[in-house]
Amino acid sequence: MTPGGAGVAQRHDQSTGGPAGLLGIGYEPGRAPGARAAVVDGPYGGNDGMYGPDDTAYGPVTAARTGDDGADPGTPDLGAELASHTAEEVLADYLHQQSADFLRSLRLHRESGSDAEGAGEAARQLRRAARRISATLHTFRPLTEEDWADQLRSELGWLSGTLAREQACAARRERLMTALQRLTGRGPERSDRIGRGERGKRSDRTATSSTAAAASSPSASSSTSSSDPDPDGALSAGAARAGALLDRQLTLARTRAHSAALQALGSSRFHAVADSVAVLASEAPLDRTAAELPADEALPPLAEQAHRRLAEAVAALPLSRAGYPYNAAALAADQRQDTPWHQVRMLVRLSRYAREVIAPETSDLRLAEAGRALEWHRDAAEAAAAAAAAARTPRIAPATAYALGVLHADQRHEVEAARFAFGRVWLPRTPDRKG
Repeated sequence: MTPGGAGVAQRHDQSTGGPAGLLGIGYEPGRAPGARAAVVDGPYGGNDGMYGPDDTAYGPVTAARTGDDGADPGTPDLGAELASHTAEEVLADYLHQQSADFLRSLRLHRESGSDAEGAGEAARQLRRAARRISATLHTFRPLTEEDWADQLRSELGWLSGTLAREQACAARRERLMTALQRLTGRGPERSDRIGRGERGKRSDRTATSSTAAAASSPSASSSTSSSDPDPDGALSAGAARAGALLDRQLTLARTRAHSAALQALGSSRFHAVADSVAVLASEAPLDRTAAELPADEALPPLAEQAHRRLAEAVAALPLSRAGYPYNAAALAADQRQDTPWHQVRMLVRLSRYAREVIAPETSDLRLAEAGRALEWHRDAAEAAAAAAAAARTPRIAPATAYALGVLHADQRHEVEAARFAFGRVWLPRTPDRKG
């Protein structure tokens, strides 16, 4: 065992370095019941292991498995295939598998060397396994050695959150740069055309400057200038400066996140987590009762409890208003209105991972599509917050602030669209309204 690794790996009654319960990135205030520290909030991981191999980027949404009255139908019978196993056998097998994936990803990360792409993929796979271990220890907590499991969940949250920040900054920068180009139409061809037009205008102005100066008074020159505005040039200039400001801020944030990740991977605290997962790969910290209870009696009720918490959290969302397109409810930049949606996203993950444990051969289409919609929601909300933060930079030009404001509004519209899409997935389809 490596130095510093005794904290988590040896026994559950020994403490580790670092504050217990620390999460890397998450929405701690006002969590919904059951959401606390359960699943690492790895940002920009919409297809980062949360969905199956056939799931891709967010696509057309379809309602699935809803009741006729719109109420949540609950989970299907998930215990049919568990009758011949004990709860200990099912949980231990799943935890061993995820622990092996964690250790394999860690080895690939170390072997990647200067291959940034390989290191990034290994980090994503490592976070994928960490999320599943953490969620399983949370959902099925009554069947585990709770103190040991809680400490391991806390440390996995710290590690996964630390590794997630660099990817978050890179993805947010890409999202905002793409949105700026879309909003202003500043593709390469248009940029070249605008540049040639500006150079032609400057040549014409130079050729006639002496005549204009002799024929016009200062007031006449001012009047002529104000009567011939260049809206495309002003918008392009504002967008270009806004893009440069965002690029500078997010690149700096990514550099700091990369340094923090490297520091974390070389720390004794990280070695403690790795040792703990190595122990988990051979001996799951399960309570004695797990070996005595049939899996079909012990596991499905806990999975259904996670699903009920999700259904209750969804019931508190303003889905009736979000179900109307262009309702403008999400345009206000208010973290309080985003928080319940973020809580539901984490509970969707808990419910999905619980299904993986007890019914690995089946999948819930609605949970997968709901998760994609809520990942879209989170990405847009955080991108809007980044644009708003950039707009608060002191002494920026009015055109830059205007472009950032347009960008912020665009991302809040994306938030609204994601809420609409989630409602279309979760609630039953209704006939199109007439008129």
